[in-house]
Amino acid sequence: MDTPPPVAPAADPDRHRRGRNALKGAAVAYYVDMFDIYLPIIVLAPALIYFIPAHIDTATTSLVGGAIFVATLLGRPIGAAIFGHLADTIGRRRTTFIAVAGFGVCTLALGLLPGYETWGSWAIVAFIALRFIDGIFLGGEYTAANPLAMENAEKRHRGLYSAIINCGFPMAYATASLLTVGLLAVMPSGDLDSAYVQWGWRIPFILGALMAFGLLAYYRFAVDESDLWEHQEQGSGTKKRNPLRDLFSSAETRRGFLQVFVLMTGLWLALQTAAAILPGVLSRTVGLSASAVTAVLTISYVTLIPSNIAVGLLSQRYGRRRVLIVLGALALTAGVGTYAALVTARPSDLVTVTLLTILIVTIIDVPFALMPAYINERFSIGVRSSGYGLAYSLSVIIPSFYSFYQLWLGKIMPADYTVLVLLAVGALLTIIGAARGPETKDLDLGASKPVELRAR
Repeated sequence: MDTPPPVAPAADPDRHRRGRNALKGAAVAYYVDMFDIYLPIIVLAPALIYFIPAHIDTATTSLVGGAIFVATLLGRPIGAAIFGHLADTIGRRRTTFIAVAGFGVCTLALGLLPGYETWGSWAIVAFIALRFIDGIFLGGEYTAANPLAMENAEKRHRGLYSAIINCGFPMAYATASLLTVGLLAVMPSGDLDSAYVQWGWRIPFILGALMAFGLLAYYRFAVDESDLWEHQEQGSGTKKRNPLRDLFSSAETRRGFLQVFVLMTGLWLALQTAAAILPGVLSRTVGLSASAVTAVLTISYVTLIPSNIAVGLLSQRYGRRRVLIVLGALALTAGVGTYAALVTARPSDLVTVTLLTILIVTIIDVPFALMPAYINERFSIGVRSSGYGLAYSLSVIIPSFYSFYQLWLGKIMPADYTVLVLLAVGALLTIIGAARGPETKDLDLGASKPVELRAR
């Protein structure tokens, strides 16, 4: 005989305060997470000679840069599996605390590393190893903090809270870019002995670590554990659970995971065309200088913030599924069309380039505003962190090989237009993934069964 699901706790007059505090924690955690991600890409790029000497050939330098990226990428799914299990068994709040402490220590250690002159090749080996460990803890951050925020939120606020959390991405990109530009203005990089190369690049790393440690204090004193998770644990008694096994134990939950995986693969593939490919298009194809590219992209990501909020509110009114399908169709039509205009026309007017870039970034990136809410709503409470973390993290791997797909496509079409194919495929997968899933905005997050089973 099946054990009846636990009864949801009575309405808590303090729910709004707990929801806001958990939201602030998750939003800042995701901001610090994304800031950490951009540190090697933006901050360290002008000082890479500190770890890779000038006599190393270009191919090796590119290989090392790729290894830094892949190390973090490989760490995230591992972190999602480890910390998803912990969040589902020992609690969202405690797991968030461990994950944030972990990547704070890793970021500080990265900022204090000696360079090639001191450690030789071991310096870059240590950097890559630390980025891998850092990726594990970063994968645990959103795996625990975002379910905690959604479960502490009132149902009518989940769409807005989801969008606010995701604003950490554009805010972190803008912060890292502006901070780097400011530091380079007062301490230009150049040869190995220049101030930025020797110690200037360390300042943002140490700042990132300090933000992580400050976040620990906030979670310690201001954020409560999810009452839904606590009630579920009380209902399970002393029975030991294996969330990963439970996640894939039935055809219903496997189908739900696959649906989210398809959706997220589409979103990540589309995102690569903006986050990874667009800077090269602006510099090589359009002909902007490095400083102009940074300025245009920073403006574009800042203007993404109000778009995130608008989409979150729309999803609360019209539903996540419907809004995601519309956004996928918008990327397939207006997104591809705007990108094609940028690649084909190659406008020399900086204002025109900026407007086109804003449109591209907004259309491609804005669906992510719904993901903290939507993916958490797709999984039942006992496996929510595991399902959210793995679906979000594993789906980024296939899109991350975008450069190989472009290389293959370049054999049958002009290389400049391969990005349009990737964007179109990503948009189609987004539409298919969203269409195959149910509506979730009115879901009770305390329910113990996946939405398909409860919908019958």
